[in-house]
Amino acid sequence: MSERPFSVLILCTGNSARSVMAEALFDVLGKGRFVAYSAGSHPSGTVNPFAVERCATLGYDTSKLRSKSWNEFATPTAPLMDFVITVCDNAAGEVCPQWRGTPMTAHWGFEDPGAFEGTDEEKRKVFDKVFRQILNRVSHFANLPLHVLDRNSIQQEMRAIGERPASETNE
Repeated sequence: MSERPFSVLILCTGNSARSVMAEALFDVLGKGRFVAYSAGSHPSGTVNPFAVERCATLGYDTSKLRSKSWNEFATPTAPLMDFVITVCDNAAGEVCPQWRGTPMTAHWGFEDPGAFEGTDEEKRKVFDKVFRQILNRVSHFANLPLHVLDRNSIQQEMRAIGERPASETNE
């Protein structure tokens, strides 16, 4: 693949929880190998505070997290994308814009922790669970030897990661 950092765009409908947590995880776990972005087909306009809490535990600069439209990444001046990953079933079923570059795509579905209703402590537990699931998948992908794999192999790995049960841990 490329010598530059890989660009990855993580998509969800609201861009308020799962996709922003994945953005932070790619940036942190990728250790400079990835530049991550997140966006939504119908952005909520705010990032869920429980998602911000989880990202902060990584030491991630949460001030740059914001809920934004995927249209920002479909312009002629948008970054070239290497990978596009949907993390919610709704976004996976929508017709996406045309991305710059020829990104490889995959769907890594996770339950929506932002939809959970309960006490703050119960919400934190759901966010913790989904965060760990995203962490497992991002970690698996970030540890692939992308510099030696061909495009077809990377695409197969991306899809295989998404087909693993979200609760499955790294081996």
